[in-house]
Amino acid sequence: MSDFSERYSRQIMLPDFGEERQRRLCDASVLIVGAGGLGTAAATYITGAGVGHIGIADPDVVSLSNLQRQTLYSEKQIGRSKTECAHERLREMSSVSRFTLHPESVSEENARELVRGYDLVIDCTDNFPARYVIDDACAAEGKPWVHGAIGEYHGQVTVFNYRMQRRYVELYPDRDALCSLPRVTGGVIGVVPGVVGVLQASEAIKILTGIGEPLESRLFTIDLMTMNITFVEY
Repeated sequence: MSDFSERYSRQIMLPDFGEERQRRLCDASVLIVGAGGLGTAAATYITGAGVGHIGIADPDVVSLSNLQRQTLYSEKQIGRSKTECAHERLREMSSVSRFTLHPESVSEENARELVRGYDLVIDCTDNFPARYVIDDACAAEGKPWVHGAIGEYHGQVTVFNYRMQRRYVELYPDRDALCSLPRVTGGVIGVVPGVVGVLQASEAIKILTGIGEPLESRLFTIDLMTMNITFVEY
């Protein structure tokens, strides 16, 4: 058995997946914007799944308060760049994936150039201005993106700019009002970003391989306190 067949054997054996779709993943590229709780979970699983080129964009450094939910990092990495620390762990998981680090915020000035180099974007940011910037850049460059957001015990996931060309601004049209809100650090139980980030990775895999029904025009929400799940069509 080749290294390829052995590494991805549990996916390749799926009757609706197979070697062809695995090769699509290996040929694909994904940009993860934000290397926090959502981003570390999403990055872990798209790396394991075999995405060939992964970009990670985040200007921050690891802090002690991150470790409760950002599972790629360790205490000895506190104070170091998140992109570098994430890369160290991910390359240990997979020597066959290529990583590009972008230790910077995604802004109106650089978003289109960043997005242009990837097939798909996973939004793991924590603020409205960044999400609207990603929305604009992906629409301009024709790239699908997977949105995730969390708070306290809740999370949500959806897909934008895919086959139906739906936009974030359609779901949240009050751009000026939302972008003017003060940024507040809220609480979150550590498993919430893990659950949502893994779901984002799942949506990315579905889009890149053409399997299943991605969450376009449907907002998935989950409350981990009650395990209530809802779908909101938009």
